[in-house]
Amino acid sequence: MKDRMWRFTDNCGTFESDCAHRISGLYFPLCNEKIMSSVSPDLHGDIKTGENSFLLTPVSRIDLVDARSSRNFWVYINKDKIWSATGVSKDLRQMEKDKFYLEAGLLWHKITRENKCIGLKAEILSFVPAGNEPVEITQVRVTNVTTRNITFIPTASIPIYARSAANLRDHRHVTSLLQRITLHKFGVIVKPTLVFDESGHRPNKNYYFVLGWDQNFKAPQYLYPTQEMFCGEGGDLEAPLSVLRNLPPGKERIQGKEAMGGLRFRKVTLRPRQSQAYIILAGISDDKREILRAVRQFNRPKKVEAALKITQDFWKKKADSFVLSSGDADFANWFRWVSIQPALRRIFGCSFLPDFDYGKGGRGWRDLWQDCLGLIFSNPAQARKILTNNFSGVRIDGSHATIVGKKPGEFIADRNNLSRVWMDHGVWPLLTTDLYLKETGDFSLLFREAPYFRDQQIFRSRGFDHNWSPAAGNKLKTPSGKVYQGTILEHLLVENLVQFFNVGAHNHVRLEGGDWNDGLDMARDKGESVAFSCMYAYNLGCLAEILLSLGQKKIKIARELKILFTKTDYRNIQAKQKILKKYFEETKSHICGEKFSIDSDLLAKDLLTKSEWMKQYIRKKEWLKQGFFNGYYDNKNERVEGLKNGQIRMTLTAQVFAIMSGVATDEQIKSILENTKKYLWDKRLKGYRLNTDFKEEQHHLGRAFSFVYGDKENGAFFNHMAVMFAYALLKRGYAKEGEEVLDSVYRMSINTPVSKIYPCLPEYFNAEGRGMYSYLTGSASWFMLATRLF
Repeated sequence: MKDRMWRFTDNCGTFESDCAHRISGLYFPLCNEKIMSSVSPDLHGDIKTGENSFLLTPVSRIDLVDARSSRNFWVYINKDKIWSATGVSKDLRQMEKDKFYLEAGLLWHKITRENKCIGLKAEILSFVPAGNEPVEITQVRVTNVTTRNITFIPTASIPIYARSAANLRDHRHVTSLLQRITLHKFGVIVKPTLVFDESGHRPNKNYYFVLGWDQNFKAPQYLYPTQEMFCGEGGDLEAPLSVLRNLPPGKERIQGKEAMGGLRFRKVTLRPRQSQAYIILAGISDDKREILRAVRQFNRPKKVEAALKITQDFWKKKADSFVLSSGDADFANWFRWVSIQPALRRIFGCSFLPDFDYGKGGRGWRDLWQDCLGLIFSNPAQARKILTNNFSGVRIDGSHATIVGKKPGEFIADRNNLSRVWMDHGVWPLLTTDLYLKETGDFSLLFREAPYFRDQQIFRSRGFDHNWSPAAGNKLKTPSGKVYQGTILEHLLVENLVQFFNVGAHNHVRLEGGDWNDGLDMARDKGESVAFSCMYAYNLGCLAEILLSLGQKKIKIARELKILFTKTDYRNIQAKQKILKKYFEETKSHICGEKFSIDSDLLAKDLLTKSEWMKQYIRKKEWLKQGFFNGYYDNKNERVEGLKNGQIRMTLTAQVFAIMSGVATDEQIKSILENTKKYLWDKRLKGYRLNTDFKEEQHHLGRAFSFVYGDKENGAFFNHMAVMFAYALLKRGYAKEGEEVLDSVYRMSINTPVSKIYPCLPEYFNAEGRGMYSYLTGSASWFMLATRLF
């Protein structure tokens, strides 16, 4: 397509563009296991190792346009010829004369700018090496493109932030007073004295550094260690007086100032077509020896080239682990980017790229399980270990820790210490575990033991155990203080049986703090999720099938779970709630530690009976005369979907999970397909919206409906749900319809004049069709999973 923003140049996902610099908000990920980076076409972005350790100032999407702080490389020829090789300068007339070109691949990024008035071309390569080196490497190669000699003075400039993201608004100046700056032969190293946190200051261990040298490993001639010194009074990062007036560094005090990696190299003369390379390392480490090793490791262009090749091969191998045959070369290349997105989210979490609206970093409970879907295909042995660790985040009341720690099996309750749970969290572990079992046949996983998560929240966050303290640790214990271990099968039973009894006034599972749609967060008391009641019905049936296939007559589970097998009339809401309350009371502070044996066939029969009852109940009660399923009840106990105030209200979520779970019959699926096309399909942008326009805020349902319609969880083209729609259809045998949905997502992604993104699957497309929240979305794993059903 000639009108694309970029085009692929090989079969490895490499692409090129001559107009990316004209697209606002574009960014590209660079990372390894130790460091995370984002880079825009003009080298804005940031570098960090975590929420409390940013080398460059943390940036959001809008900061990529607004902020002056960026990586830059200046060329001074004379007072009338000063050039920013990255295109970030106040001299817009000069920049407009640049010829721009971008080339990028898995995971490396190179921009080229050529300015005939200046007479130079600069190629700027950026990547994070695939090893464990905590550095971003930038190599700048400057070439004389004229027929005459050119003499110039080059200066690399990277502002050093060196602190927590919180300090953008919390004590920004005060934290600059903590900065301790060291002048190194090759650049600037900053080690703040403290990590500033009023809830508990602590000594800082991190070194933040910007180091550089030329191709012959010659150090900079001058260093500008503070922004004040580099910019000069009245200057700024886009017009630094040290460059504009060719000023050497001053002798003012440097400690306790905003730090700067300003590296001025010696004057150089290039003959026609001659080049000179400069290598810049920017990184974070708590070990100074690691910094010195990095200097030795990347001190020559040949070493940088070797590291680049290793990095390219590393990510190519990741992409090759999930091969998809396609007659469409563009789709095959695009899919390579999709296939590495689960790995990117494992490293970046949901929040460490410029679209960081999910908060302070890290992955949540859903992310943990959905990212494992892709790993099961590429590395089942590693997936087994991760799955086992993941179950340590399950509480005995069937709820879950919501934030994943950095170490395997490490969990915390919530990033904001809020008392809340999401009702869908119990669905995902079984879906992922079931895929693992089907792919590997390794049913022994079910009998591995794991602890349960424990904190002050009890009764699914509706109560507090005031006798618990953090000193007791985050593991459920017996009265004797021994950490209790239950099988993974037991954890799965807890997650799904609890939800069978955890029902609201309409006998569907309570919505609590939201389901998959976090925006449905204002119906905690009376809300119900029919959509995910479908999935709990499916899960109970799935557990029954697993039990029957095990070939074991008896299984052992915690004695307290007997309560959840109490016989009752499933139509009796109060009776079900009473059973659940009794179970919560028995497990609120500890678990006895005793286990009982239960007949596998009888347990499977009980689970299957519960599953079938739920499915029949939803079919009977929630199929609307308009020809689709209702998915929710709000905090006023009112049905959300159907005909309201003369307008149709419909959510894609309700239809997806009714189909995926087997609740929807074939006749109902046909009706759903007709109505999703009628009410949710956008004829202009050719994609499925998440919901119809409800036309008013829904304070009794959730914040999502306070968003402008067409964005985020209020009617956007939300790829996670669209891809699961495709998966559900494919799973139920509607191959043509499922493939059409996947194709619509792909077409929206590569329609770059509208989507304005690099090759990837974004979280969603907004009302204009622009891709939002690139790279870090669980829909990538589901897209991979869906393609297995072709």
